[in-house]
Amino acid sequence: MPAVIEFRNVRFTHGERAIFDDLNFRIEEREMIALVGPNGVGKTTLLKIVAGLLRPTSGTVLLQGRGLESWSRRELSCYAALVPQHLDVPFAFQVEEIVAQGRVPHLRRFAGPSARDFEVVESAMQAVDILGLRERAYSDLSGGERQRVKIAIGLAQQPKVMMLDEPTQHLDLGRQIELMGLLRTLNDSGITIIAAMHDLALVRENFSSVILLTPEAVSIAGPAAEVLRPDLLERAFLVDRSSLGRHVSAESLSYERGD
Repeated sequence: MPAVIEFRNVRFTHGERAIFDDLNFRIEEREMIALVGPNGVGKTTLLKIVAGLLRPTSGTVLLQGRGLESWSRRELSCYAALVPQHLDVPFAFQVEEIVAQGRVPHLRRFAGPSARDFEVVESAMQAVDILGLRERAYSDLSGGERQRVKIAIGLAQQPKVMMLDEPTQHLDLGRQIELMGLLRTLNDSGITIIAAMHDLALVRENFSSVILLTPEAVSIAGPAAEVLRPDLLERAFLVDRSSLGRHVSAESLSYERGD
């Protein structure tokens, strides 16, 4: 069975600089994957490549065994939903109107939304517990509420893969825990989750696998317990172990092979 997503020898450059080089990994159905690494190593770039917003400089990206270049924008939007860090809403649109934008890839040309589209939007809002916000203006929402709205837009696309760019950014601890619970629930329902994350403790507690990107434009992929090792994290973040200790617990850094 083909992987949900597969990168083969993928390279992406920005000007003279290689953001990542020879990137190889597979993501299987229903996995929950964290992208980890310091700023500037390509986490957001990787997500945008899968979403079809950027093209790799070289190499091959496969979705369900098909080359990314063979997918239309419409197909991609129905297959993989990207939840961005920031969503600019210039006018006082209501939450339900914004979530309904997730149905656009499914609409027939020149056709308006059907009864089925309205059902999917309702279901998406219910899944993330924002039915009570449906008539509220997005601009009036808190950070945690906005994050749920963005996820609801993605759910309205009915994707097989949901990608999130720093979903816990600017959320307090309680909202972070709630959001992680929501992502686990979505994952249990069959959606493959890929999230760019900064909090390594949250990664260790909630994600089955990790792709660690480093400033040397290389990557390390595998189970969270094997990738979140002190020596690998020191190399990626260019800090010593004592500095890492302020951000992750000793347990989350332990390499589970008895050492």
